[in-house]
Amino acid sequence: MAEAVPVRCPACLRENGYTVPVFPCACGSPVVPPLDLAAEPLPLTRRTWSETWVAVRCGACGREGEWPHPEVGCASCGTVVRIPVHPVAPEPGAASPGHPPPRPRPAPAHPAPDAPGASPGHASPPARRPAFRPLTIRTARDAVTTAALYLRWLGFQDVRRPDGRPVPSAAVDLLAPGLVAQVDPTTAPAGLRAVECVWLNGLTSCATSVYFALAGYTDEARIRADDLGIPLFVMDLTGMPQPVNDPADELLVTGA
Repeated sequence: MAEAVPVRCPACLRENGYTVPVFPCACGSPVVPPLDLAAEPLPLTRRTWSETWVAVRCGACGREGEWPHPEVGCASCGTVVRIPVHPVAPEPGAASPGHPPPRPRPAPAHPAPDAPGASPGHASPPARRPAFRPLTIRTARDAVTTAALYLRWLGFQDVRRPDGRPVPSAAVDLLAPGLVAQVDPTTAPAGLRAVECVWLNGLTSCATSVYFALAGYTDEARIRADDLGIPLFVMDLTGMPQPVNDPADELLVTGA
């Protein structure tokens, strides 16, 4: 497993620990995106398909593949930032820039880090719990599936989608006994109203409310979630949820 590195949030200047995900090359060797820590991380305000993936060359076989671009959510302000990566250097004897050789774009494999990433000061999961195996997120459906896998990993039983057609105003993407969860796969930070909606659904069901977002949260949403005790998680495209407030830390430690 790669070592954790400090990444400074450009919004609040807090340093967050980030563990680079390790991906399995087709040859079986581990591949780690080479972070460019000398460059400033950029806040993620919108997602495009071309910027979602980054080229990385396997040091063992030389194969070049495309993997999810490293991202991390700030544990202080919730800002999601994209971490720069060193570009792939041309191999010796490669074709000139005017005539590059064709390169296939393999579908990203599922990453298999040893444990969920957590920022300094955030609690770690109990040793009795096995390592979480995330699912690479390429679609909104993948985001919901990954959140369901993570909730089952935390110990919630019978995690499922609500019966019937989805109702956008319901603010519930996943249900389990004693649990309601919302998963926001959009490119805008989750706001105050979204957090309050999932809290009201949990209150009505006498259940714990949990929120997952790919683009982080507004300051108002984070403050309100802390007041209401709602665990907030951010997910990057490797499918690795990270806690961003104290209720999420507590849920990570205690489980269901």
